[in-house]
Amino acid sequence: MAAKADIPNCVIGDGSIFDGRFSVNGSILIEGKFTGDIRTDDHLIVGPSGRVRTDIVARRVTVAGTLIGNIAASEEVTLLHTGKVLGNISTPKLTVEPGVITEGRVTITSGQSEDAKKIIEDSFGPAPDEAFTAAARERKRERANLKDEVIQTLL
Repeated sequence: MAAKADIPNCVIGDGSIFDGRFSVNGSILIEGKFTGDIRTDDHLIVGPSGRVRTDIVARRVTVAGTLIGNIAASEEVTLLHTGKVLGNISTPKLTVEPGVITEGRVTITSGQSEDAKKIIEDSFGPAPDEAFTAAARERKRERANLKDEVIQTLL
């Protein structure tokens, strides 16, 4: 018997069609067709026969079917080999199996609350032209100081 954590609280079965708003307390498995808005505080699974058009906000997301929309997962996203995603993904952890088809922007936050772009740019340091300009200013300052020292010595 499967553990309780492995059993979804809600299932939209193969052949079912749902259009509208859906909020789930717990996990959900979508094997049918879903369009609209969906939110869960747990795990959202798009099964192999699932066809979903929505933006997903969940703790964990697994895609084995087709998803058109963005994913915002607070813990992790897993794209299984049969998965197809057209949309942006934002998550601290991303697993992608060979065979996945996806198009969109991926932002891996690593659990950081700061903007990922800022973290990466700060980590890189100043742009090369800024670094060269700063180094040139320092050399010019050193030459001026040396010149002043030479003049002081001669006087």
